[in-house]
Amino acid sequence: MRSILRTIQKPFSRGLATVSEVSEPIASSSSSSSSTPNIISNAVGKWTPHTMRTGLIARKRGMTALWDQDGRRWPVTVLQVDSNQVVRVSPPPSTSPLLHTLQIGSSNRSEKTTPSQQLGHFKKAGVEPKYKLKEFQVTQDALLQVGTELNAAHFVPGQYVDVQGITIGKGFQGVMKRYGFRGLKASHGVSVKHRSGGSIGQNQDPGRVIPNKKMPGHMGNVTRTTQNLLVHKIDNLLNLIYVRGSVPGTDDSFLSIIDSKKSVLSKSKLSLKKGKPENEWLSNNVTSLPTPAGTKDRIQKENWPSVVEWKGEGWSEK
Repeated sequence: MRSILRTIQKPFSRGLATVSEVSEPIASSSSSSSSTPNIISNAVGKWTPHTMRTGLIARKRGMTALWDQDGRRWPVTVLQVDSNQVVRVSPPPSTSPLLHTLQIGSSNRSEKTTPSQQLGHFKKAGVEPKYKLKEFQVTQDALLQVGTELNAAHFVPGQYVDVQGITIGKGFQGVMKRYGFRGLKASHGVSVKHRSGGSIGQNQDPGRVIPNKKMPGHMGNVTRTTQNLLVHKIDNLLNLIYVRGSVPGTDDSFLSIIDSKKSVLSKSKLSLKKGKPENEWLSNNVTSLPTPAGTKDRIQKENWPSVVEWKGEGWSEK
């Protein structure tokens, strides 16, 4: 029976589309043409608490320190936005009809080292091959054209972001390093068992090791997200983003940065629900965010400043 089912050809279903296909709806399907967006240009819009903007792909360049106007020293991580471009625009799926999908590529790559399957994907979009690809869900007012290049000014100093990456791999480790166990007493008679985890099971009842027991094993090399990191400084010339605190991953690793789900999206929706004015939707005197995005063309056209820095909470002026 299984061999018969394998021979039956399944109908081809298309779940993704490029911007050219999206802007020209297919006439044969009225349902698909009504749900596809019509992107004419990256028109400047107004940010609202219900706007979901795209994220960026950055590379970790190390840590340093910055001082605010109050004289406080803050440890920051330097993230570089390297040639972020929109590679593909996908219509919203049936499960979430309000959210479109943007595929962002980062770091230019030579055609010689690019697989042929990926090379055709980039040539169809009309962009240079990229090392890293990642998809971000956006709302209708944050859609971008294929080929649009994004800049570090997509984020504003004073806002909060979430940074996701792969943690540093530390190999096979014991329970003391992996979970912070205290261990046994390193005294006379304990022999060489003072770094062990102790007993792991019970007697005949239940007679087994309880699932999810903290034991030695592989440590690190997992995807982790650090939430609510403050953006201290934006350098538009070098495409650098300075965020407060540490982020997962090693130097030169790829990270994804999005607007904070808690401190930006949820907090602004709550402020709107409470009836607060627009200048109080976001914290740290941030009034709005670039919508649909902080593109390279928009920065050059509107002549944005090359370096923008968060001044601080202003305790010295109070």
